[in-house]
Amino acid sequence: MSVSLQGNLVKKAHKKHKYTDEEIKHLKKCADPKKGPLYFAENFLSIQHPTKGAIKFKPYSYQKKLLKNYNENRFSISMLPRQTGKTTCASAYLLWYAMFNPDSQILIAAHKYAGAQDIMNRFRYAYESVPDFIRPGVYSYNRNTIEFDNGSRVKATTTTENTGRGMSLSVIYCDEFAFVNPPTKAKEFWTALSPTLATGGKCLITSTPNSDEDQFALIWKEANKRFDEYGNDKIVGTNGFYAMKAHWNEHPDRDETWAEAERARIGEERFRREHECEFLIFDETLINSITLADMEGVPPVETTGQVRWYKRPTPGHTYMVSLDPSMGTGGDFAGIQVFELPTFEQVGEWHHNTTPMNQQIRILQGINKHIYDTIMEQDASATPQIFYSMENNTIGEAALLRVMDIGEENIQGMFLSEPIRKGHRRKFRRGFNTTAKFKIDACTKFKELIEGGKMKINSQLLISELKDFVASGLSFKAKPGQHDDLVSACLLMTRMMKVLADFDPKIFEKWTDRTSELTPMPIFGSFTG
Repeated sequence: MSVSLQGNLVKKAHKKHKYTDEEIKHLKKCADPKKGPLYFAENFLSIQHPTKGAIKFKPYSYQKKLLKNYNENRFSISMLPRQTGKTTCASAYLLWYAMFNPDSQILIAAHKYAGAQDIMNRFRYAYESVPDFIRPGVYSYNRNTIEFDNGSRVKATTTTENTGRGMSLSVIYCDEFAFVNPPTKAKEFWTALSPTLATGGKCLITSTPNSDEDQFALIWKEANKRFDEYGNDKIVGTNGFYAMKAHWNEHPDRDETWAEAERARIGEERFRREHECEFLIFDETLINSITLADMEGVPPVETTGQVRWYKRPTPGHTYMVSLDPSMGTGGDFAGIQVFELPTFEQVGEWHHNTTPMNQQIRILQGINKHIYDTIMEQDASATPQIFYSMENNTIGEAALLRVMDIGEENIQGMFLSEPIRKGHRRKFRRGFNTTAKFKIDACTKFKELIEGGKMKINSQLLISELKDFVASGLSFKAKPGQHDDLVSACLLMTRMMKVLADFDPKIFEKWTDRTSELTPMPIFGSFTG
């Protein structure tokens, strides 16, 4: 809410003041470009404590470090636990900057309008607590904008694709940047903002972590790549950002007793994300977020064309190849997964969205040949066990026709089809038909295998898709704007494994053995399967 310029809470523009020697001493210390922000905050700032009311701001050790980082680094990214005073620190620094850097243009960008208002309210409260001899006068004092008589201007808004576009900014502060939704908005905002920052502006980013694939996470990861070509550690990351992380126990009012109570209140998953600042996914992902956070992909050991191989095929194992086809016209991706049995380890992968249907089958044919040839090179007496299949829905029908055109005799391995269940009357169809029930059954088993530690995923790209594979109605699918083609190929693979488990004792043993406690399916509340 606006405050009258005639009131006592603000200072009129160009109000004359006769300074004392003591006031001049304080002004010089506040204006110091290195030590000024901390001196100003410790001596002249008041904050609203949730239980104690108005109190003098006495920054904790990590808050002093945060103020120092803001001031000394042009680009700063900070990952901080909930309710640790990051907004207070940001407000203090931005106020100092506006007061002691005339003609500054400062933009506050929050993920929600309420967040922008909260920061501006803290900024206004801090300004109103500062004695007149230090603070500048104001021309305007509105809900979203403050203009000082020293030429500085502060504006608060929400983060959109166009926020800051075309502006000449001295400082931009991005609050809770990891929670800008949808994630594509944060990416577009960052793309638009980069030219503005290139002209010399400062950028301060703070947030509690969210997904490890969002724009905040990407900036954070680059900021932590601090080694030069000779292996020497640098102060800032490859993107020029200084990274700072604080832990919940750095707050003097928080101890193990507090942590135990907080874990009981919000759960282990939220505690790790919100207080230990781990990149855990908050959405209802198929695979629980803690498991996803612990999954790490590996680089391919070799590539054949566009096919990525994570493990060399070896004699004595069975290999499964599943194709989730696409039209190949630049929309949805086609995906191929290769798994090894009975280890249940991912050994190969391919995906593309402009490869024609006939070529997708040729790539599958090449994958099977690579498996066969690699095994025979190691043991000429071996009998490679290779099974392959694909969906027979819609696009899958076209893929099956391409298999017929090539001829199954020209594709290494055996084409695997879904058996007709006892008591069901239907015409036999090659491949696997995917219905809502079959999909959720496959999701349930896939979840069990991964969370139970029985299936090993090696592809970083597949892990990335799993982090965006979330509950939707009574099933699962990719978040808007994301892809799940590699996941779909895995679900088909899971159904193929079920067929083989009915005949192979080694596969059946691992398929049915549940040795670990599993988390429930997100959309159901209890796990059955």
